[in-house]
Amino acid sequence: MRYTTVIFDLDGTLLNTLEDIRDSVNYILKKYGYPERTLEQIRLSVGNGAGVLMEKSLPAGRETPGFDGILDDYVKWYEDHNLIKTAPYEGVTEMLRAVAASEHKLAVVSNKPDANTKALVRHFFGGYVSVAIGERPDIARKPAPDTARAAMRELGSYPYETVYVGDSEVDLKTARAAGIDCISVGWGFRSPDFLHEMGAQTVITKPSELVKLV
Repeated sequence: MRYTTVIFDLDGTLLNTLEDIRDSVNYILKKYGYPERTLEQIRLSVGNGAGVLMEKSLPAGRETPGFDGILDDYVKWYEDHNLIKTAPYEGVTEMLRAVAASEHKLAVVSNKPDANTKALVRHFFGGYVSVAIGERPDIARKPAPDTARAAMRELGSYPYETVYVGDSEVDLKTARAAGIDCISVGWGFRSPDFLHEMGAQTVITKPSELVKLV
C-alpha cells in the first residue's frame, strides 16, 4: 500500500523531549515540596497529556490539594523551557525531507498542549509538516481519534490513504480508533517488544526505514 498522507506523533517519535519534560516536572515537584521523579519514571508516565503526567508524578495524584494550580504551573513552566535539551532523533529530519519530497502530505498530532505542539513543529519541522494539532478544549486527546481525523480533514485526506506513525500504545489505539494503518517506531519511549505485545504489526528501528514503507 502506498500512502498519500503520513500523520506523526511528536514526543518519542520525531522529538526526544524526555529530559526537558523530566526537568520541568521536577522543577514543579520541588517547588511544591514533593519528591522528584527519575527519567525512567517520566518515560513510563508520558503519552496521555500533561494532566495524566502530573497525576502520575504526584504522590496523591489528582487528590493532591491544589492539583489544578500545580498542573497550570507545570504547563506554563514547560512551555518556556521545552527547547533546552529537546532535539529530533537521529535521522528524523532527513526522513521527513525525503517523505515530503515524494509529495506526501504530513501532519503531527500530539497530546501536548496545542500551542506547544505547533511551536515545536514550526521550530524543528516547519519546512516539511503543514498541519500540527495538540490538546485543546474543543478536541478529545488521543487515544480518541479526533486529532487524527482533524488532521485528515485539514489535509483533505481519507483514512484508506493515511498511515499513522507513533512510538506508544496510545498511538496504536489512536490509529485503530481512526480506522487508519499504523507504523510503530522502536526508538522512542516504548520498546519494540512492548509495542509488539500491544499489538503492533509493523515496528521500525530507524527513521530511514519509514521512507520505504510509505
